[in-house]
Amino acid sequence: MSLRKYLSSRVFLTQVLAALSIIFVLGFLFMHWLTFTTNHDHEITVPNLSKLTEEQVEEKLDALDLDYVLLDSVDYNKDYPKFSVIEQDPLPGAKVKVGRKVYIKINASGFSSVRIPDLIQKTYREALPTLKALGLEEGTITYIPNLGKDMVLEMRFKGRNIKAGDRVLKASKIDLVLGDGKESYSEQADSTATSINQMPPNEQ
Repeated sequence: MSLRKYLSSRVFLTQVLAALSIIFVLGFLFMHWLTFTTNHDHEITVPNLSKLTEEQVEEKLDALDLDYVLLDSVDYNKDYPKFSVIEQDPLPGAKVKVGRKVYIKINASGFSSVRIPDLIQKTYREALPTLKALGLEEGTITYIPNLGKDMVLEMRFKGRNIKAGDRVLKASKIDLVLGDGKESYSEQADSTATSINQMPPNEQ
């Protein structure tokens, strides 16, 4: 039989149809297997883990076939319980596949301490950003007669004077005593002279 007659024969056409059918079936089975192994159209909503302990996080994610990774602890936040989740990635409500890892950060057990910066003779506008950068808060502002308008003259914590280098916990409120800028040079000179005249002779 010639090639031309074979290509137009029923035997050849039957073999072609059989081959195409096998390819179609194999392709269908492959796509079905791929869909199954990648969990296509099967997504899980990430729960809100905020304020949960690590043990609670593990229990909650295990029930959803999710995993977690503890990245680190962060500076203490008084709005969250100690050792509770303060940050998570992916965020609550995100859609993820089975087995996806959720990255979490835990709240520290308490405030860390910081050293008081030297704010004396600095202006209020200079002092405030310095305090905030260290995690400290502005307390009570008091004015006393002094030539330096809004100049820091004293720093106080819980009613006692503090100096640069003293340690306090983060989020502590630091009271500042500022100059009101109303004392004149003559008044300051008179005040200084009066103080000297009132000193005992052996101290002058």
